[in-house]
Amino acid sequence: MKLLWDFDGTLFDTYPVYVETMLEVFPHLKETFERDEILKELQVSFTHGFQYLGLSAEQEALYRRTNVALDPKRFQPFEGVEQVLKEAEVNVIMSHKEKVVIEAVLREHNLLQYFAEITTPEQGFPRKPHAEAYEYLHAKYTLDAAIGDRALDLIPAKEVGMKTIMFRGTCAASDASLAHYKDFQKVWETL
Repeated sequence: MKLLWDFDGTLFDTYPVYVETMLEVFPHLKETFERDEILKELQVSFTHGFQYLGLSAEQEALYRRTNVALDPKRFQPFEGVEQVLKEAEVNVIMSHKEKVVIEAVLREHNLLQYFAEITTPEQGFPRKPHAEAYEYLHAKYTLDAAIGDRALDLIPAKEVGMKTIMFRGTCAASDASLAHYKDFQKVWETL
């Protein structure tokens, strides 16, 4: 099996760290927003979250600088994901996250060796849900499926002919849903 992965919220449980960092950098947000509300809006996209929270361009830039500098130890892979990575013939990542951060986090958790390629908008690819990066990766590796935690991650995979697995949720673009990586093989067999 050859898999395309999203990073945030799919391989690693990053969003709780992002919310914590948001509240560290902008403690005034605690007066107006609940943690779960911030989490929900950041999961749509950072840009959406910043707009929802009413942050200025300067505040957004400060948050992004802070976020890039976070200690990779703060991010934890989802339980069971390493076993899926080991069993796959090929793993690639398409993420909006900065490549240097992805590599640092993967290296910290001894997972970098499982990935043939990491693709981000930094290499000139348009942001999801545009399918250009997916087309590139699919043409290069003949991928079977994409795994993501948002419709945004799966729509371009469907567009280029891959099967899709939604992690911890459901959406119209998903062929299957996966609640925990220990159940990956069962879900894979349904595709």
